[in-house]
Amino acid sequence: MQINGFQKTTLLDYPKHIAATIFLGGCNMRCPFCHNATLVTKAAIQPVIATEDVLSYLSKRVKILEGICITGGEPTLYTDLPDFIKEVKSIGYKIKLDTNGTNPSMMKELVETGLIDYIAMDIKNSKEHYSISTGIKDFPIEAVSDSVSYLLNSDIEYEFRTTVVKEHHTEQDMLSIGKWIQGAKAYYLQSYKDSGDIIEPGLHSHSKDTLLHYVNILTPYVSQVSLRGVD
Repeated sequence: MQINGFQKTTLLDYPKHIAATIFLGGCNMRCPFCHNATLVTKAAIQPVIATEDVLSYLSKRVKILEGICITGGEPTLYTDLPDFIKEVKSIGYKIKLDTNGTNPSMMKELVETGLIDYIAMDIKNSKEHYSISTGIKDFPIEAVSDSVSYLLNSDIEYEFRTTVVKEHHTEQDMLSIGKWIQGAKAYYLQSYKDSGDIIEPGLHSHSKDTLLHYVNILTPYVSQVSLRGVD
């Protein structure tokens, strides 16, 4: 497993918990608005942080930190992810997984073996425009749909989230997503911001008024719809 980044303390990445965030390199998508482009397109040449060093730090901080967020890239690309999570879990941490939903079998394994406590799954766009927002021509949506269905019927704490980009997401897309994830526990619209490490620079965010309009469109389908990253 390739750890390319380690944020030792965060109050943002794991809701209601003081956490650390582990960034894994590599992804099977090329989302134009990805804000961690280096981890996606240049993961092979990035410095690697030793797993032993991360576990050592976490062991020393167990009485201060409450949870660990594992993000990427796409963490479920790594077959040894469950073994790593077992080690972190044995120290005494809650685990949050960020995923694009393309590996429903691993998601199910992690949930049903009690290895994770929270899942944040990205919904890149409406089914009709998924290929545009993944940067993959003719992107196969079936695995993502399986993950959505699994979470909708699961007892685990989870959220769906979409980074909303002016060039990618319309009112019709939001309506389509709402129907797709109807009954979800929580859905967050994250306003696009240029991190300086973007796969396709030059994209823009919607206005706050437009995002609030999208929230209103989605509320009949998901009772808890909120904005993130909006001033």
